[in-house]
Amino acid sequence: MNPVTHELLPSLEEIVAARDVVNEVATPTPLDSARFLSEILDTPVWIKCESMQRTGSYKIRGATNRLAHLTEEQRSRGVIAASAGNHAQGVAFAARELGVEATIFMPLGVPLPKLAATRGYGAKIELVGQSFQETLAAAQARAEATGAEFIAPYDHHDVIVGQATLGMDIVDQLPDVETVIVPIGGGGLISGVTAALVQLAEQQHRKVRIIGVQAQNSAAFAASLEAGEPVTIQATPTIADGIAVSRPGNLTFPIVQRYVDEVVTVSEDDISRAILLLVERAKLVVEPAGATAVAAILAGKIRAEGNTVAILSGGNIDPMMLEKVISRGLTASDRYVKMTFGISDTPGQLATISRILFEEQANVIEVLHTRHNKGLQVSEVELEVSVETRGTEHMRRVVDALRAAGYNPRVDLNDETS
Repeated sequence: MNPVTHELLPSLEEIVAARDVVNEVATPTPLDSARFLSEILDTPVWIKCESMQRTGSYKIRGATNRLAHLTEEQRSRGVIAASAGNHAQGVAFAARELGVEATIFMPLGVPLPKLAATRGYGAKIELVGQSFQETLAAAQARAEATGAEFIAPYDHHDVIVGQATLGMDIVDQLPDVETVIVPIGGGGLISGVTAALVQLAEQQHRKVRIIGVQAQNSAAFAASLEAGEPVTIQATPTIADGIAVSRPGNLTFPIVQRYVDEVVTVSEDDISRAILLLVERAKLVVEPAGATAVAAILAGKIRAEGNTVAILSGGNIDPMMLEKVISRGLTASDRYVKMTFGISDTPGQLATISRILFEEQANVIEVLHTRHNKGLQVSEVELEVSVETRGTEHMRRVVDALRAAGYNPRVDLNDETS
C-alpha cells in the first residue's frame, strides 16, 4: 500500500529537523495533568504550558525556525516584524540568539511590559501608528525600502514548521493523545501542530482529533470555514488580542479546512472564567488568547474523546489587564455580585440586610447608599451592595433569603436575570 501523501502539510522530516534548531533556543515546557478539567470532561485532560516558554509563548518556535533558514546575505540585512506582543518578543529573542539585527514595529499604545520585554531582548523598537494596520504597513514599507527580511507572524512555511515542533513535543510527552485543543488566530500554531499530529498518528495507524478555538468577537476562521474560503471579518474588540486576526492566512486556511475536525468559539466571559480557574487551580498566569482552549472546556464546547491536551499558548498579560480579567471572571462566575435595592428611608434597613447576608455567609465588599437618583420616591433610598459568594448556587440562596425578608434586589446571574 502506498503511503498517504499530505501535500498541504510540512513533512515530518522538516519538522524533525526544525526541532533540532528550535531546541537550541526554546525550552521544553511541562505537560501537566489537570484533574479539575478532567472532572468536567469525564476524561483525562492535560495542559501544555507554553505560557512557561521563553518569551512567554510558543511564538519563539516559529520565529527561530524562520530566522535559522535565512541566508547569510539575508541575515546581514537584518529582519523586521510588526507586532504588539508575542510575535515581537519571539522574533527579538530568536534574532538575538542567532546574531541577527531585529527591528520591531509596535503600535503607539503598546502595553509597557511588552515594549520593555521586546527592547530587553535587544531589538530596535519603532513606535508607529494608532492601529495595528498602520504599524504593519509601516513595517512592510521599511522592509521593502531597506531590503530587510519581513518576518510574518503565521503565514509562512518556515513559521508553520517551527510551530509544528510543539505538536511533536506533545506526542513525545503523551504518546496516546487522542484530542488536542488549540487556540487559533491567524492559524500558524494549529497548522503546525496539525501537521505533526496527523502524520505521527498515521504512523501508529490511529487518528488524533484536533479542535481549534477562536474568540467569539474575532472568529475569522469560523466565518471562513462556513464560506468555504478565506474571508475578512470586521472584528470587534476582544480581551484575547493575541488571536484577534481579521482574516486567515493563505497557507494556514486550507490546512485547517482539510485537517482540523472542528472550530469552536468562546465568549469574553468564558475566557475570563478560564483565566481565573487557571490562576486558582493550576497556579498559572495565562493570557486571554492562551486560555481559550480551557475556556472551550468550561463553556461545554468540547466533546471528550480519550486523553485530551489543551494548549496554553501564552502567558504574556499586562498586570492591569490581569486585574480586570480576574474581576470579570469572578463576576462571570457569580462570585462577585452587585445587588441594587430600592428601600424605604427608615432606620435599621441596612442593619437588617447586613444580618441576612451574614447569616447566609456572603461577604460584603462595598456598600453605596444614595438618596439622589431621579427614579426614587422622596421616602426611598437606593442601596448598592457588592457581595462575594461561593458561586451561582450560593448567590441564589442569598437572593432568596433577601426576598423572603421582603427585599427585591436587582442582580444579574449567569442564566437568570432577577
